Amino acid sequence: MRNWLLPEYVEDILPVEALHIEVMRRQIIDLLLVYGYQQVIPPLLEYVESLLSGSGSDMDLRMLKVIDQLSGRMMGLRADMTPQVARIDAHLLNSEGVTRLCYVNSVLHTVPSAITQTREPLQVGAELYGHSGLESDLEVQKLMLKCLSVSGINEIHLDLGHVAVFRGLIKGAGISRELETELFAVLQAKDVSTLKELCATLEKHTREALMLLPELYGDKKILAEATSRLPDYPEIKAALDELGTVEKELKPIVNKIAFDLADLRGYHYHTGMVFAAYTNGYSNAIALGGRYDEIGKAFGRARPATGFSMDLRELSRLVEPKAY
Repeated sequence: MRNWLLPEYVEDILPVEALHIEVMRRQIIDLLLVYGYQQVIPPLLEYVESLLSGSGSDMDLRMLKVIDQLSGRMMGLRADMTPQVARIDAHLLNSEGVTRLCYVNSVLHTVPSAITQTREPLQVGAELYGHSGLESDLEVQKLMLKCLSVSGINEIHLDLGHVAVFRGLIKGAGISRELETELFAVLQAKDVSTLKELCATLEKHTREALMLLPELYGDKKILAEATSRLPDYPEIKAALDELGTVEKELKPIVNKIAFDLADLRGYHYHTGMVFAAYTNGYSNAIALGGRYDEIGKAFGRARPATGFSMDLRELSRLVEPKAY
């Protein structure tokens, strides 16, 4: 056995790349601090219940678990730092008004999220707690774009979605939790044939609306089409209005903006607008974010919250290292 071999998708970072990542990390954290985001460093592992609070099954399968030799309880190695930051906001800081927090550290995944990615991303992100208005969504999105820019990535394509569109359809039609779960899965997979089968017993206007969602991807014309063809539910109208406002605000500073109303990434985690940043020549998202107002509920303090995160390892591979 070769004792020096590492597990699959786990790797060392050698000096040139390590310096490149460290310079990028300093640039991003310095920017976040300038904008009033206070840095926190949560522990690498916690009890599983705490790490899964607010994220449901989305993180459970991605989390490495171990038995605590002191208590006998199950502990998890964090797969995402947002639940930890929500716990810090709810219990350790417990402040009134708006709280801005940022972080950078390793997270661990049972399997890589894509074939080219590591199981140990170096996650950097920012969270804003205590404000439910669209202003905080815009602040976080603009801050994410600035972080990408200082990293050396300037060609950015932004995808916007809103989980309230799907939730509004589910609520308005009185769809059962079991069918909701099935519909969610097939929409995520863009499996139109199975979606059609699941919708067969629903009322015509609901069936047509759900079948339309996978087609609602593209530029701002999509919003007009959604407004005219989706049911006139308050939740859907408010979501489409928010997306339109954000498009107007961000259009001058982004190369391209698209909408995807079937994007339910983190559906059990997010409660409002979701967004993903892409760049030329790379198929995976380079930054992800959205609103998750319910994440602190398990800690007894369900404050409004929105934020973003990105993997510094992946970012560093998209930017040529400078001579230091």
